[in-house]
Amino acid sequence: MKFKELPLHEEVIKGIESAGFVDCMPVQEKVLPGALQGRDIMAQSKTGSGKTAVFLITLLQKFVNARDEARKLPPEEAFKVKLPVALIIAPTRELAVQIEDDARILSSGIPDFRIGCFYGGVGYAKQDKQVLEGVDLIIGTPGRILDFQQMGKLHFKTVDTFVIDEADRLFDMGFYPDIQKMFKMMVVREQRQTMLFSATLGTRVRNLAWDYMNNPLEIEVQPEEITVNLITQGLYHVAKNEKFDLFLRIMAKENPTNALIFTNTKAKAVEISKRLNVNGYTTQYLMGDLPQSKRLQVINRMKSGELRFLVATDVAARGLQIDDLEFVVNYDIPEDFESYVHRIGRTARAGKSGKAIMLACEQFVYGLEAIENYIQMKIPVLWADEETLPPVEDKSAKMRFRDLVDESEYASRSNSSGPRSRNASGRGKGAPGGRPRSGDSRKPRPSAPRAASAPIERPAPRTTTKSTPRAQASGKPVSATRPKPVRNDKSYNDIQKMDFEERIAYYKQVYCTEGKPTVASDAPKASPKPTQKPRPRPQAGVQGDSWEKTQAKSKGKQPSRTQGSTPQGKPQAKPQPKQQARPQSKPQAKPTAVEAAPQKKQGLLARLFKRKKGDA
Repeated sequence: MKFKELPLHEEVIKGIESAGFVDCMPVQEKVLPGALQGRDIMAQSKTGSGKTAVFLITLLQKFVNARDEARKLPPEEAFKVKLPVALIIAPTRELAVQIEDDARILSSGIPDFRIGCFYGGVGYAKQDKQVLEGVDLIIGTPGRILDFQQMGKLHFKTVDTFVIDEADRLFDMGFYPDIQKMFKMMVVREQRQTMLFSATLGTRVRNLAWDYMNNPLEIEVQPEEITVNLITQGLYHVAKNEKFDLFLRIMAKENPTNALIFTNTKAKAVEISKRLNVNGYTTQYLMGDLPQSKRLQVINRMKSGELRFLVATDVAARGLQIDDLEFVVNYDIPEDFESYVHRIGRTARAGKSGKAIMLACEQFVYGLEAIENYIQMKIPVLWADEETLPPVEDKSAKMRFRDLVDESEYASRSNSSGPRSRNASGRGKGAPGGRPRSGDSRKPRPSAPRAASAPIERPAPRTTTKSTPRAQASGKPVSATRPKPVRNDKSYNDIQKMDFEERIAYYKQVYCTEGKPTVASDAPKASPKPTQKPRPRPQAGVQGDSWEKTQAKSKGKQPSRTQGSTPQGKPQAKPQPKQQARPQSKPQAKPTAVEAAPQKKQGLLARLFKRKKGDA
């Protein structure tokens, strides 16, 4: 079927012709008739099958029809008509940008159609300006679209057509709750058109369609099998340390116009890219954590033909669409068998053929069987001999990974915050343990001669002979010093040979200072301080003795204590009912000189101990 056979507006046909489309692809032929009638669509289709043109042509046709209907109305009523607004959700930034590029080509015949693309990784200023100017088609990733909705700049109630592209990948990346949230903020299903495209129609995809779509038209296409059949595949078994050498021989033989090389890790992608540049191949690498501006710059260079070779990981290559890609190299066998089909599918787009080569080493060869079971075919094994693949000199063979990467570039990707040394050991070339770089013939940079510096005058050590007011007031000799400790002049082995008694005596000599004579001093001795008489011990009845001890001492000498009487028998006021009367001790006279014998000052614990001993 040709596009001209479909009931499309002439402005839409003009954009289709500018894109170079003439015949409909299988998914376009099956989906477009129902989509143009306004039916909800649930189609099984993957990137490269032509599904992007399906929903873009449908959106453009609805916009042109609504615009023409508004033009038929009187001017005062035409300005009140709201033209339909479409929302397209994509899983990745690259896919969103690719959809935007396709939309601008297909809408080239519609002068007043406005497109806005919203995704993370860049600032809000440019995208905010697009919202203020007004957009008829909104393309973006779920996170940034919801950000603008929460800021009140996008309103889902105005969305007339909702498109979910690559729904299975969206759900795998954790956007299923976000898609549900968008559906709940839109108008009811009868008032909008919803189109869902997915590589596989799994349980989650079908549940979403049944919950939020209006009797969708289900269309199944198997693009994976078609893509695999159009690709010439090959497999080389090679050792891990010989893989890059074989890769250079394959590149020299094939000499493709452009190629996409896949690796399993970011570090390997950087290494392969740098080594290819050393060997004369203009190459860039693409990974998930690359800044968005640089990612778009690399992709645009690849699409324009300025860049011939691109090394990427699976995450970075999602949504990557490069027309007329001739060659795909699986430098590492993918750990996920479905990723193999997505990788090689980059070279067979729009019904074209391509070639894919895979290098199987001992590290990733265990995933080969699952891939062959998934695609239901055995990948032909190719043999590398000198006749079919002549040897090629590897100019980066003697270089290490750190030599291939620029110092500033490596420091920006390292986890450490500060700059690191050029040497892999982190200690520099001249430090102990540092090794010179292999193949590095550069001489060390001579350092500038140092000027002769004057000797530094250090301050004299402080002495302790200076007299201070505190020392004079205490009466201690100013020049008295502490005895110098005996230096440990015996080794560890000598100490181990000693017996127990000799070791104890040695330790006492070295570490004990008790009983050692102090250094004699010529200063006059200070007069002794006058002795102070200690306080007398409290007698029986004095405050501090317990009630039982006071009673024991005063038994038979003083009348017994009763309520309302003192030890002298004098009447005493009755205590208040809420207050407990405290027993009062008998006042004693001041102790005589004989009783006040010199005694040591006793602490609280000693006195308590003696009281308990007396009670016993």
